[in-house]
Amino acid sequence: MAVSTNDPKNGITLDPPGGPFNGVEFQHVKPGKGGPFVRTKLKNVRTGAVLERTYRADEKLEQAIIDKRDMQFLYRDAGDYVFMDTTSYEQLNVPAGSLGDAPNYLKEGDGANLQLYGTEIVGVDLPASVELTVAETEPGVQGDRVSGARKPATLSTGLTLLVPLFVEPGDVIKVDTRTGEYLTRA
Repeated sequence: MAVSTNDPKNGITLDPPGGPFNGVEFQHVKPGKGGPFVRTKLKNVRTGAVLERTYRADEKLEQAIIDKRDMQFLYRDAGDYVFMDTTSYEQLNVPAGSLGDAPNYLKEGDGANLQLYGTEIVGVDLPASVELTVAETEPGVQGDRVSGARKPATLSTGLTLLVPLFVEPGDVIKVDTRTGEYLTRA
């Protein structure tokens, strides 16, 4: 499907040579001399690298088709993560490298939205926050309740983050998946 450079939207996925790119910024320029053009900032879906490209106005670009599928994380098998499609019940083995930092927030039975470009996984959409169990942290000392003080804690998924002093091993906490920060006790 071809898209004109005159009416692009931020977040649209384009398919120029080099793989799929998300449109980050589009700026229309009408110089005094010559024809109008569009300056773009495109982010590579695979690598995260940002490119700046210039196109003539009304030039046609190919739109990439990204298939978003609701999946459920089942279990970890060696270096792969096994997901199940919630509509067809088909299982899919995904290498850990394709998931970015998503494995830090996934526990068995959790849902995730996988983005597929053909058969390649190019992204994972997680919920805004997840509940995880604290596996290991230093014990809080009675009377040591300074406002805003933090200590490191390791969660059941292996993620290490800073939590308030009152959090103990075995507590279930909410973690923001966008920033990786502690939100609250669950």
